Amino acid sequence: MDATFWATVALLIFIGIVFYMKVPGMLGKSLDERAERIRAELEEARRLREEAQQLLAEYQRKRKEAEKEAADILDAAKREAGQLVSEAQQKTEDYVARRTALAEQKIGQAEREAVQEVRASAVDIAVEAARALLARKVDSATGAKLFETSVRDVKSKLN
Repeated sequence: MDATFWATVALLIFIGIVFYMKVPGMLGKSLDERAERIRAELEEARRLREEAQQLLAEYQRKRKEAEKEAADILDAAKREAGQLVSEAQQKTEDYVARRTALAEQKIGQAEREAVQEVRASAVDIAVEAARALLARKVDSATGAKLFETSVRDVKSKLN
């Protein structure tokens, strides 16, 4: 009996023990369990990816809504600022118009007062000149009557 025979016998005994101990079944079962774990991990990864995609879509939608809301707020602020500018311009124009009208009234009043003062001065000067002229040419009694009549005439024309 040579060594090849004994190696073959040992191999057959080893294979028998392996089959007796159900090693191929355990290997298959172990491989099946590992495949099932991998399948579960893949399913979990797929589920997590779908959740991530949903969250991403939700955040993108919220971002778009926030951008739209910000744009609306900006537009409203621009409109309000435009209205405030328009109101300020209108109030400024009204103020300037009122101040201009008031200044024109004051100028008109000052002109009227100046004209009245000039007239009064002219009347006073004319009366004084007439009195002096009459005093030289007319006697005192006639001059006093003429003076009083002239003053009444002038005053009646001014009023």
